Amino acid sequence: MTLEFRTEEVSQDMLARTRKVIAVHINYPSRAAQRGRTPGQPSYFLKPPSSLALGSADAPGIVERPAGCELLGYEGEIALVIGKSARRVGLEDAWSHVEWVTASNDLGVYDLRYADKGSNVRSKGGDGFTPVGPLLIPGDAVDPAQLRIRTWHNGDLVQDDTTEDLLFPFTQLVADLSQLLTLEEGDIILTGTPAGASVAKPGDVVEVEVTGASFSSGRLTTKVAEGTTPFADFGAKPKADDTQREEAYGSREAAGLPADVSVLTPELKAKLESVATATLSSQLRKRGLNNVSIDGLQATRPDRKVVGLARTLRYVPNREDLFKTHGGGFNAQKRAIDSVNEGEILVMEARGEKGTGTVGDILALRAQVRGAAAIITDGGVRDYSAVADLEMPTYFANPHPAVLGRRHIPWDTDITIACGGATVQPGDIIVADSDGILVIPPSLAEELADDCIQQEKEETFIFQKVKEGNSVDGLYPMNKEWQARFADWQSRQGSQK
Repeated sequence: MTLEFRTEEVSQDMLARTRKVIAVHINYPSRAAQRGRTPGQPSYFLKPPSSLALGSADAPGIVERPAGCELLGYEGEIALVIGKSARRVGLEDAWSHVEWVTASNDLGVYDLRYADKGSNVRSKGGDGFTPVGPLLIPGDAVDPAQLRIRTWHNGDLVQDDTTEDLLFPFTQLVADLSQLLTLEEGDIILTGTPAGASVAKPGDVVEVEVTGASFSSGRLTTKVAEGTTPFADFGAKPKADDTQREEAYGSREAAGLPADVSVLTPELKAKLESVATATLSSQLRKRGLNNVSIDGLQATRPDRKVVGLARTLRYVPNREDLFKTHGGGFNAQKRAIDSVNEGEILVMEARGEKGTGTVGDILALRAQVRGAAAIITDGGVRDYSAVADLEMPTYFANPHPAVLGRRHIPWDTDITIACGGATVQPGDIIVADSDGILVIPPSLAEELADDCIQQEKEETFIFQKVKEGNSVDGLYPMNKEWQARFADWQSRQGSQK
């Protein structure tokens, strides 16, 4: 690639002038999907200037994985270098304060995250943990929404994304940060990493490149070396567990861990699908749970039996000033839809307010494409005919043509909510059929399903005996005599299999 005029190398003098390195937590939709959470606003952490390392076009830089650490994570990122002071700048002026764009590797050790309480000082602040370079791309020569970031791990391309659909465009980051602090000449903003970040081990080589228009940052090359100086006894020591391994590698599979065992196993799901909600309701009542029914809703697919884990979304009453800040863009409604996973059920709290739609055809289709088992809302549905044509069932209070913003603000996700008179928590098991919708505490689900199966066997026997002309007196419920007959019937049924 031919590098145009004004392209310069990152210099030690430039890094010496940097007073702040500010990093964004999550900014790429691919990373948000991988993490299972999509922020509504950008959030940041600081890395010390001493973490900066000069990228070279000729030889790889060396970074140490601290002694005793297992999980040195790499994250290819686009770095923005501030060229002139920015304080309370607007979106339209923000990019004029960015002089250079280059590549960076936001390195960190997951083994020390537990000790940081969110600050990332220990885990991300080590010497050499922010290599940048090797070349600077002029900010005024590129479109910030048309840049490309790629990362190679031992020669394999592991990250490849563009800035076209960022959660928070670069101009927003600059303007947002400048609201509270002055961005000074030489300050560096690390703008987030796409999916594909993982773990590098001693001897591994990680390369990062940013391209835009006819410019390239060149490949920022970093080689990992093993640290030899152990941590002292007077501070936090490295500590890794499977949760951190999964976070560092990006998935349990990539970390070499066994698949996460959901409380809703295929076997349990099959049991719950085999019994009626009426049976489940009676067994829940025996356990003292009388308020676990989501009431007053109709279904687009009343013939379907649905079993899945709950994800939640809460709407609050509309207030015009708050709708301006929470109603538009990638709001809580869209974040909930775009993060629902295979087999999950998105349950919405709309306070039983029927005067507007809480979901329409496009978002319902997106949930279906993501594999959602159902949508449940105690509010209205827009585009009813199109929603009803989807394979995925939707449970709702009524059709209504009004768009979002008439009665509701989508406020937050994955919290405890109320829907149709029932409390629903993320991770609750939802079972729905033509009789109704039930919320089942996961801790009770296994024994509940087994008891329901047994109850339905008993009811099959009772139904048969009533059909034969027997009185329900003593039979429904069964007295000792009928219980003995049932036990004999059940043993004969088993022997015939």
